Amino acid sequence: MTAPKEAEHCDYIHVHEDIVEQVNQNMPDEEILYDLAELFKLFGDSTRIKILYVLFESEMCVCDIAQLLGMTQSAISHQLRALKQSKLIKYRREGKTVFYSLADGHVRTILDQGMEHVAE
Repeated sequence: MTAPKEAEHCDYIHVHEDIVEQVNQNMPDEEILYDLAELFKLFGDSTRIKILYVLFESEMCVCDIAQLLGMTQSAISHQLRALKQSKLIKYRREGKTVFYSLADGHVRTILDQGMEHVAE
């Protein structure tokens, strides 16, 4: 049996109130932090990451993405819905076909930064 973990504590008696106040003033609202956390959750699924990388290369329909990734159209549609709701991708209709693409350059930047970090 392992010994119970001691609670972490600060060994300093003095709190740096100026630093704490400055950081607190610059802290985004709780709702913004929640939305940011939700956005990053979407990047926690390798299928969604693959779809985003596919859409880096070309605007595509569900059928093409499913073929490329070896998945069902239903599975791709499910992931596209989540990406669309988070405004990471956009779509346009051409007759009965819906084509998907990245919403903007920020999506590429986020993934490029992540890749750069992983490659370090």
